[in-house]
Amino acid sequence: MRLLTMFIAAIFVTAASSAGAPAETKPVGASSALSDLMTRLQLQHAKLWFAGKLSNWSLASYEVQQIDRNLEAAGALLSDPSRIALAKDRLQAVDQAIQQKDVPAFTQAYSALTNECNGCHRTGGFASITIQIPVRPPVANQLFVDQLAEGRALAHGSCGTCHVVERAAKDSPASRPPAPSFLEITNRPSFSADDIRQFLASSHRRLGPAQAMPNPRLADYQIEAIVAYFETLKAGAPP
Repeated sequence: MRLLTMFIAAIFVTAASSAGAPAETKPVGASSALSDLMTRLQLQHAKLWFAGKLSNWSLASYEVQQIDRNLEAAGALLSDPSRIALAKDRLQAVDQAIQQKDVPAFTQAYSALTNECNGCHRTGGFASITIQIPVRPPVANQLFVDQLAEGRALAHGSCGTCHVVERAAKDSPASRPPAPSFLEITNRPSFSADDIRQFLASSHRRLGPAQAMPNPRLADYQIEAIVAYFETLKAGAPP
């Protein structure tokens, strides 16, 4: 009986020691890490194309930063990192085109970057991996257009006759007296994006002089763009 008790106690001690011990982790090999980085770069390369072609310069600049970081990390894993330096030179030209908001220059620099990627693959013995200019967006759940810029333009076109749209407007609305400014609307305690969304989708006939506020007849994606602009004003970001 005593022997059985000691045996059971030993089992519990062993189990407790195993549960408390940290799990052993295996280091990721350089080849696997490089493959992961290249997969990230491929996605960012595709996103960069659509952001630049659609003049979403903020998103394009963000993707350039991500690509630059991952190129640096990839260079640390290569036996000959000199090719990474060439790719970074091409990436800098892309960034310059983005800063200048120049779509033709962006297209040319992006093509040169793509060619450099393929040259690096061939030099490294991976000629079968050929990158091309993407023909469709890499993900279906992201907009590549500049939604904020579209919302601002739509707000001016659809609402600017009666409302002050910008935070600091140079022109006054044509209506007298003018309707509440967008900034005033966003500063109301009752403001919510859902209410604006619902209001823009309605007939608008319950507001304004003689309840005659016009209906801009916006599509859903246009409403979302204007809502995005409202939310930017609410957050205090530059419009």
